[in-house]
Amino acid sequence: MIFHVSIAASEPRRVATVLAELWGGTAAPFPPVSDDGWIVFADDDRGSAIEIYPEGTVLREVEGDHDPVGIRLPTIGLTPTHIAMATVLDHAGVMRIALREGWPAKYRKRGGAFGVIELWIEGVVMVELLTAEMQAEYRAAMGSENWLQMLAARIAA
Repeated sequence: MIFHVSIAASEPRRVATVLAELWGGTAAPFPPVSDDGWIVFADDDRGSAIEIYPEGTVLREVEGDHDPVGIRLPTIGLTPTHIAMATVLDHAGVMRIALREGWPAKYRKRGGAFGVIELWIEGVVMVELLTAEMQAEYRAAMGSENWLQMLAARIAA
């Protein structure tokens, strides 16, 4: 189980506020690594969260008994980092938010198995949003057994 992830954004507060809206959660400042950092809580029973740091922030290990520190580097642009997360909204609700924010979004069917709404935060970081129906598809399709069967069929083809 993953308890939290972190992503970068040029406007961490705005991104946190939108993600909280999509998740049905709470956004708050998160200064431990960056004074401009924000965190979004899903407000679930697992403490699920997404930390949002200013673009260019990286974590660096600190010697001894210390937490890592955040430092800022020049912006590097696109990233393979992405999140698949549940949303309390329906498809139309997600698309309204994408339009309001000016962020690209579209429906995609992953491998013919489950649907997601690709929402590109600030046009850079992909968040795959799953409505209630899409979550059911995901749970039915994903897992190591199904994945290994799919790979075996692909190799056999």
